[in-house]
Amino acid sequence: MHDIRQIRENPAAFDAALSRRGLSPVSSDILALDAKRRETVTAQDAALAERNAASKQVGAAKARGDDAEFERLRALVADKKDEISRLEAEARACDEALNEMLMGIPNLPFDDVPEGKDEADNVELRRWGTPRDFTFTPKEHYEIAAALPGLDFETAARLSGSRFVVLTGAMIRLHRALAQFMLDTHVEENGLTETWTPVLVKPEAMYGTGQLPKFAEDSYETTNGWWLIPTSEVTLTNTVAGQILPAEALPRRMTAHTQCFRSEAGSAGKDTAGMLRQHQFEKVEMVSVTKPEDSRAELDRMTACAEDILVKLGIPYRTVVLCTGDMGFGARRTHDIEAWLPGQNTYREISSCSVCGDFQARRMNARFRPAEGEKPEFVHTLNGSGLAVGRCLIAVLENYQEADGSVTIPDVLVPYMRGRTRILPDGTLA
Repeated sequence: MHDIRQIRENPAAFDAALSRRGLSPVSSDILALDAKRRETVTAQDAALAERNAASKQVGAAKARGDDAEFERLRALVADKKDEISRLEAEARACDEALNEMLMGIPNLPFDDVPEGKDEADNVELRRWGTPRDFTFTPKEHYEIAAALPGLDFETAARLSGSRFVVLTGAMIRLHRALAQFMLDTHVEENGLTETWTPVLVKPEAMYGTGQLPKFAEDSYETTNGWWLIPTSEVTLTNTVAGQILPAEALPRRMTAHTQCFRSEAGSAGKDTAGMLRQHQFEKVEMVSVTKPEDSRAELDRMTACAEDILVKLGIPYRTVVLCTGDMGFGARRTHDIEAWLPGQNTYREISSCSVCGDFQARRMNARFRPAEGEKPEFVHTLNGSGLAVGRCLIAVLENYQEADGSVTIPDVLVPYMRGRTRILPDGTLA
């Protein structure tokens, strides 16, 4: 959500920032609607003042027996009442139209975000780790012998259709171990507060973080109007909706492990093999709520927290900053972390960390009070994957596969696997 006052003060800068995203200028349309709304409100106030003044004079006219003036004033009061009702409706319609317009405009990128049209224009920031030199041709996760007994796409398709999987045996044990390892690391080492949240939310929560109204088709709505969350960014961020936090409560850093649901609208034909792109998946999410002056540094901190998971797992990765044309709707700057998948011989996104500034806070009316007696200000919000659990499972399987079809368990996960160190080619743990 954008600050209409800033658009009034510098419409050219607003349009210039949108043009970096490849969007056409909209400030003139916004300001025309804003002017109409303000004019309507002014006219409504004037009509209300006239009605109030006439109402006071009605009694006096009657008391002095001036019937003509009494009738004129009474008619004027009635006319002004109708005019006020009409102007109220017009102002409300302008408010709704302006709000809808502002709700549909993406956030403005920071000046240091590289310009570009799509992922080809993203800029690499750094790499960690050297991809393993296999003595055999590495397979994709759904082709590895050790994984095959525990990845059941056929049963999932019978149950739910495409883009689902049933995990069993060693696969679900490893999947669960990864999630637990991520949570423990974020809580014990990174200072995040573990939180458990619902996966069903009211539409207001989806509006607050920007999934609605523009991206309704990307999520699932229930018959009673609830929405299944696409990520716990929605619930974690909305824990501060409508609140005024004390300055000393910031930063607020949270993490949650939840089921996530996405319709994957517009992704037909993309990543259909295996479990890379699913309608139902799990993520360990990170959300930070900060003071405005701290949010940019918090993005670097959050990115480092996500990267550290891959370092501990020994998974090579690279971190890129998304260009203006590839950034998400609510972001001002985004860092994507891409894990090396030897089966595909490429890096694939496993985490996306974004700073949103006050964009979501305005939609949620989430504020903080800098000091006692001072005027509240909007907080800044950030979100990031720490990590996508299913994609991390893929990365572990592909990077730790062996020539005989077995998979070695990364050292940091062995305690979570009750001391097991390998998944044998038949899918059993050893």
